[in-house]
Amino acid sequence: MGPTTTPPAHDPVMIRQNGTYYMFCTGMGIAVWSSKDMKTWTPEKPVFDAPPAWAVATVPSFRGHIWAPDISFANGQYSLFYSISAFGKNTSAIGLVTNKTLDPKSPDFKWVDHGKVIQSVPGRDMWNAIDPNLARDAAGTPWLTFGSFWSGMKLVKLKPDLTAPAQPEQWRTIARRPRDFKLNDSLPGDGAIEAPFIFKKDGFYYLFTSFDYCCRGPESTYKMVVGRAKEITGPYVDRAGLSLEQGGGTLVLAGDSKWFGVGHNAVATFDKADYLIFHGYDASDKGRPKLRVEKLAWDKEGWPAVTGK
Repeated sequence: MGPTTTPPAHDPVMIRQNGTYYMFCTGMGIAVWSSKDMKTWTPEKPVFDAPPAWAVATVPSFRGHIWAPDISFANGQYSLFYSISAFGKNTSAIGLVTNKTLDPKSPDFKWVDHGKVIQSVPGRDMWNAIDPNLARDAAGTPWLTFGSFWSGMKLVKLKPDLTAPAQPEQWRTIARRPRDFKLNDSLPGDGAIEAPFIFKKDGFYYLFTSFDYCCRGPESTYKMVVGRAKEITGPYVDRAGLSLEQGGGTLVLAGDSKWFGVGHNAVATFDKADYLIFHGYDASDKGRPKLRVEKLAWDKEGWPAVTGK
């Protein structure tokens, strides 16, 4: 595929280096796209050209289709977290790969895989180690939020080098929805929640997450909600004061007649403007997932809204 203004995308994240925007999303080996203007996108070589050996050993059914990457930059290094899983189960793990640059033409361009950071095991864990997002608190300490369905969105402090949880390990639940654990793994009832993303702004940590169902084309019901907290560890509450840990969440954006469902968002700031970066299931193209980027505005009470401009 050549350059396009409607790139296929699932679970997109975005960052800018030297005037070029790079988008990473779910795909074989982690799909990568670049753009000079956030409008026309060119496909780049995937991060991995073969499935990581550790991933195949961890999830025997894994064939290289990597989910929900998360990109960040600190201390001269780009860090890309990524998920491997068996669909509908919590046989899952989150890995980390790093690079000094995102420019494939640079002599310093080389992805270095650090392997598994965390793992969830069926029968042991009531959480699911996918959909990672790295966030830092006011002191610069790294925290990883992650999770899909099960008992909700988790938060754990990481070691400074990001390769493992800090010791002693302390796992927090920061958002969840009630669910019936008598159902099988892939049928959470009304408990569908995933894709946490923490964005720091004006003294608050905003926790975005996605409710309901992705990945069903025209039947997708995905939508994005948000809560906020004064501390990265929470408690996160919505506009009405309901804790996200108790099923709360203020709606940010839902599907409509043009987009069956929208979700799994990131938030990024470019040139002092905040953008909601997510995928939607395009009603004009059989519900196929496409990249969407919308500007975020913040009301006088500090809650985000899509401006439509």
